[in-house]
Amino acid sequence: MQLFELLDLLGTQYKLVVTVVALLLYPLLLKVTEKLLEKTIKGKIDVHRKYRAELLLKIILAFVMLCLVLVFWGIELRGLLVLGSSLFAMLGVALFAAWSLLSNLTAFLLMFIQNDCRVGFWVRIVDGANSIEGRIVEMGLMNVVLEHIDGHRVIYPNNLFVTRPVLVLNKEPKATKSPATKRILGPKRPNQ
Repeated sequence: MQLFELLDLLGTQYKLVVTVVALLLYPLLLKVTEKLLEKTIKGKIDVHRKYRAELLLKIILAFVMLCLVLVFWGIELRGLLVLGSSLFAMLGVALFAAWSLLSNLTAFLLMFIQNDCRVGFWVRIVDGANSIEGRIVEMGLMNVVLEHIDGHRVIYPNNLFVTRPVLVLNKEPKATKSPATKRILGPKRPNQ
């Protein structure tokens, strides 16, 4: 009799059961995906990027698990589709709106996936007639920090880093000599 009561309780409280099962499965699925990630990227990327990849995996897995739990709780699939299409449209705007802060985050994801430039690489960013050279010190969510050969730091937005031609240099560039400048403060006096 107790087995039937337990099954009846589980049948009426299936939403709670599914939620508990999802919460218990999350760490297990996380370990499996981290092992797959480790096999995939073994020795290909630095520790800093690996940490960010794991963080991105955790977020995506949590989002998928949350969506599954919400479906079992009775949220209509149409509502989730509206949410998903809204997020997709927002990402589309982020890709093409260079002025948007979201475009910097999207550009970070693109830089993360392409993996052509890493921390420690010497690069030259060509922007029309101008160019900037430096060693990549940090690749953040919003910008790339370059350290110039002279020691100056250049903070370059991710969306521009992705859309401009970037030359990966084979060796450290030579220090530039600043041209001698004359200081002119007004008309020249005859007694000087």
